[in-house]
Amino acid sequence: MKKKLAMAMALTMAAVTLAGCGNATTEKSADEMVYAVEAGSAGEAAAQDKGWQINSVASQADALMEVQSGTSDAAIIDLLMAGAMIGEGTSYPNLIHTTELTTEKYVVGCRKDSDLTDYINAVLFDAFNDGTMASIAETYGTQESIVSQLGCEYPVINIDDESSDLAYIQNKGNLIVGITDFAPMDYKDDNGNWIGFDADMAKLVGEKLGVSVEFVEIDWDNKIMELDSKSIDVVWNGMTLTDEVADAMNCSNAYCNNAQVVVVPAN
Repeated sequence: MKKKLAMAMALTMAAVTLAGCGNATTEKSADEMVYAVEAGSAGEAAAQDKGWQINSVASQADALMEVQSGTSDAAIIDLLMAGAMIGEGTSYPNLIHTTELTTEKYVVGCRKDSDLTDYINAVLFDAFNDGTMASIAETYGTQESIVSQLGCEYPVINIDDESSDLAYIQNKGNLIVGITDFAPMDYKDDNGNWIGFDADMAKLVGEKLGVSVEFVEIDWDNKIMELDSKSIDVVWNGMTLTDEVADAMNCSNAYCNNAQVVVVPAN
């Protein structure tokens, strides 16, 4: 079980004191610092908007490793991940998050014109109203971030409809979910099984559809290509709603609030 998400007080980024690889602390302005960010992420976009120096890495977990090792001055990651991965009792007890750069919402991504989107919205609505979503959220410490859901009816599935994603998924018997290793949304337990808030919600959709759920780790930069090529059926991995995502995919209703935060060593 992950540590309950906790907000830290915002600190100024005009001058941040950092511990430098075990040496004496140094002071750098925000513009002088190097920020580790996941390639293709909302954190990368936030840093680029500010004109900051970035070190693009494969995942948010890698971004934290860069700060821990001293090869980057700071990281920009999702607030939900920060709540699970940094601070007392976590993998990175000596890191803290400071400035909140953005506020945003998580959505699930489906192929353009996919009827799977309405089905997911209906599952989200039912799960929110019967308490299932809250129960799953409490398991992973995300209960303060879930968003109330709009009413949505389940679409009728015609298994002979070649244009239907729902029919395609039911006929092949599995729902392939594109993810990265991103606690507390998608990550592996001690037995190597995928768990997390997003993983458990995706399993709920598979259960209602009567299909198995397969999780596939993807290159986050290539998520749109993976979806369009049908290598995966859905992107469900704490994906921030952006103009690029909205243009390239059918998006579910927002189900979690989130933010991009700066992570630095605690002094």
